[in-house]
Amino acid sequence: MSRGEGTSRSRAQAPTPSRYESQKRRDWKTLGQYLRNQRPPVPLSQCKCSHVLDFLRHLDQFGKTKVHLQGCMFYGQPEAMTPCTCPLRQAWGSLDALIGRLRAAYEENGSHPETNPFAGDAIRDYLREVRECQAKARGIRYRKKKKKVAAAHQPGGHGSVDHESNTAVQFY
Repeated sequence: MSRGEGTSRSRAQAPTPSRYESQKRRDWKTLGQYLRNQRPPVPLSQCKCSHVLDFLRHLDQFGKTKVHLQGCMFYGQPEAMTPCTCPLRQAWGSLDALIGRLRAAYEENGSHPETNPFAGDAIRDYLREVRECQAKARGIRYRKKKKKVAAAHQPGGHGSVDHESNTAVQFY
């Protein structure tokens, strides 16, 4: 093999896609397969928020995250001491990442951002409900961060910031 052949051969090979790009491509194919299996089949170009929500609910059956039901003795506890019969679900973080990848793939495949079914309010609401439900089931509290008071940060302002609670404390 001559020197020129090795160089042209390496140029002909496409660079290996990143893990993110590979996962995005897999997710896009999985969604397409799901939509083709619907009765009647749904073309990707006609995919709506309702189809995306159905897809997310469908994926729950393949989840690996134990989500305790309200009647379960481990509901609201981060660790279960013994096995229980509560269902396995898709974790909120996995669903959130999936939606992000599908949202990007939708636009990369020639569709308009204004019609992106992955960017709708219904999807955002669904993800919020899943996060809250799973947090309650595991006894995790999500707190919104309080906004800092601007006067404490300005020159001449009389105050300091309580970094523990992320709020400003005023001194006069």
